[in-house]
Amino acid sequence: MNQVLLSAQIIERKALRYTPAGLPALDLVLQHESTVSENQQSRKVKLDIKAVAIGPIADRLNKQAIGEAFGLAGFLGAPRHGRGVLLHITELTDIVQTHSTDN
Repeated sequence: MNQVLLSAQIIERKALRYTPAGLPALDLVLQHESTVSENQQSRKVKLDIKAVAIGPIADRLNKQAIGEAFGLAGFLGAPRHGRGVLLHITELTDIVQTHSTDN
């Protein structure tokens, strides 16, 4: 199974582009921050991940304010140029943001 549920915020957004099929596509960098339990220990997690949205979701995220939290579902794939991981956003969800503001 390849399914991702995540709360995140946009920290970088490229210009809206269109696929050869004419669908809107949006390349993003997202940031996630939360506290999770691992081996019965609390662990703070902070990460940036490249993401792409296609279709109506791209249009919606193009209007999303930079830094505003939202929930998403999607899957992981390889980017077009082959290195790293790319999160493909397939839906926006009602995940509650657990972003910590203290550093």
